[in-house]
Amino acid sequence: MVNKPKVLIDLNILLDVLQKREPFYAASAALLAAVETGQIEGYVAAHSITTLFYLIQKGRSPAEARAAITNILQFIKIAAADQSTIEQALNLDFRDFEDAVQMISAVQSKADCLITRNIKDYQPALLPVMQPVDFLASFN
Repeated sequence: MVNKPKVLIDLNILLDVLQKREPFYAASAALLAAVETGQIEGYVAAHSITTLFYLIQKGRSPAEARAAITNILQFIKIAAADQSTIEQALNLDFRDFEDAVQMISAVQSKADCLITRNIKDYQPALLPVMQPVDFLASFN
């Protein structure tokens, strides 16, 4: 059996689906569906979950945030972030520290690629960085 691809999914992909953001919804939803059906092993950086909770509860309620995250955790794994993650991220020459932490989380979880809509934010890339539509085209 061929190993399924392992990807770290940026927060913007989850938000595309939860908020039905066009024109990104279809590709992001297809990516999450492939994770949910077990075709892809999906990870999300730990700090993305706390941000996601904050954004959902701000627009809705804490109960809805808990429900949404509980649902996501049924099929997406959490990429750990520890002291080593933060120290390595500090050494990356990224404009946005949060993106640096995402990149190191992807590397440490041994992801094959990081999936985001903001590829330019992840340069220099330590592993392939792709948009959902491009990843799905290469995967299928």
